[in-house]
Amino acid sequence: MTAETGVELESAIQVPVDLGERSYDVWVGPGVRHCLPEVIPREASRVAVVTQAAVADAGITVDPGIEHRVFITDNGEHIKTLGAVEDLCREFAQWGLTRRDAVVAVGGGAVTDLGGFAAAVYHRGIRVVFVSTTLLGQIDASVGGKTGVNLPEGKNLVGAYWQPTAVLCDTEALDTLPPEEMRSGLGEMAKYHFIADADLDSLNLPERIARCVEIKAEVVAADERESGRRAVLNYGHTLAHALEAHGQYDLRHGEAVAVGLVYAAELAHRAGRIDAHRVAEHRQVVGGYELSTSLPEGADADALVSLFNRDKKAVDGVTFMLDGPEGIQPVTGLESSLLRETLEAIR
Repeated sequence: MTAETGVELESAIQVPVDLGERSYDVWVGPGVRHCLPEVIPREASRVAVVTQAAVADAGITVDPGIEHRVFITDNGEHIKTLGAVEDLCREFAQWGLTRRDAVVAVGGGAVTDLGGFAAAVYHRGIRVVFVSTTLLGQIDASVGGKTGVNLPEGKNLVGAYWQPTAVLCDTEALDTLPPEEMRSGLGEMAKYHFIADADLDSLNLPERIARCVEIKAEVVAADERESGRRAVLNYGHTLAHALEAHGQYDLRHGEAVAVGLVYAAELAHRAGRIDAHRVAEHRQVVGGYELSTSLPEGADADALVSLFNRDKKAVDGVTFMLDGPEGIQPVTGLESSLLRETLEAIR
């Protein structure tokens, strides 16, 4: 407990991520960022706090309890570049950060991806703690050890698996988010309804976040490096990544995922894997979060189909994670005509 805030880590919801010697806990609750000193590695004498201007401007700050310096990046997904990683690592080195020290990334998915990747490569890997302040980050980006940056050719094409020491999901910080950022998180949350057929509707927000983290933790524990089961977490992402890579649509990541979930359901139906009732369930869940179930206006179907080939899962041709009798599985060999036809069906 911190004397200033009265927040106790034990009062938060604890979700373990079981990865043997790389295991860690995710803590979900209001004000848990104030418990940061309790999860900082004991050997660390310095902490590099990486955050975004918008996070600092919103009054979301942390105190790791030891000597630290704050490194503030720009806002937005565009910070995820190799150049930004080099800049951070050079600043770490100039300050004198050692391999015994730690990085704390405070913010949404862009910050935890960037800060996490910088930690993964600086001195060939130093410890990192994530303080996640967005809904999307709390239920997805901050859990599982995926870090990385973008290339002009696509999202997250350069990165590393680097598990954090701990994750603090501060639900108090969600009150500072603009509506579009909350919608983005809800798009990813919709995904978890189908990955584990989870009943999220009866839970309050912290419980719902913790349940999503629990589902992801179970998947990650079974398949840390996405050699099989973990690919299920990409459900809805093939179209989402294509929409984002096309760059002509005003969509946040989770909003694109929401459209991708409906597309994946329609595609699975046309491939004979699920019935119309299951498609309607997808539309109901996505619509229940007040998210779009249709392609953005003016979407170029040919351009999107072309971009499907650049997706990270496309190792044996275009690959989709599709629902079916045995759950969500990778499916290849779908004809381009079927992909275009299904895109037209969700206009």
